[in-house]
Amino acid sequence: MKVLKTLRNMALAAMLLSAGAANAALYQFQITGDYTANWTLDSEREPDDAANGEALAFIDVEGSFPGSLLDLADIYFFNEGIGGGLQIEDFFGGSFLLTTDGPQLYTGLETGHDFRLGTFALTEYEGTGNYELTISALPSDVPEPATAAMLLGGLGMLYAVRRRCSVG
Repeated sequence: MKVLKTLRNMALAAMLLSAGAANAALYQFQITGDYTANWTLDSEREPDDAANGEALAFIDVEGSFPGSLLDLADIYFFNEGIGGGLQIEDFFGGSFLLTTDGPQLYTGLETGHDFRLGTFALTEYEGTGNYELTISALPSDVPEPATAAMLLGGLGMLYAVRRRCSVG
């Protein structure tokens, strides 16, 4: 009987220890200079389009994009082999808001990338504009619903075991 209680308590402790917060993060992008814009992308979001050696694209990104019709933009990040930098397009308004040259803003392949963190100097493609892009990571400590349910279930089981042991 004592072995059974010990095993049950160990199982409950293992459940509680495995319940943790989700580790997803948000990338925060902020452009300053001759054009300003800002937006966030979830670190788990896959590109809507990617061409290895060329670019990756995120479609209908919400943010603050002056000159856009709906504050939605399609954002393209270019490989250093074709000039690096990025492009912000207002698909619904039918215009390019910003096209830049600069460093490649991500590491890895376009189909499996991570954004580089820091501040990067960008120049307007075939123009005279100068910009700074800052990319930072914002952690998200919001627990997933399954994690919260597992934690509550584990606490309930601990309460039931404790109550049963104190009665008998």
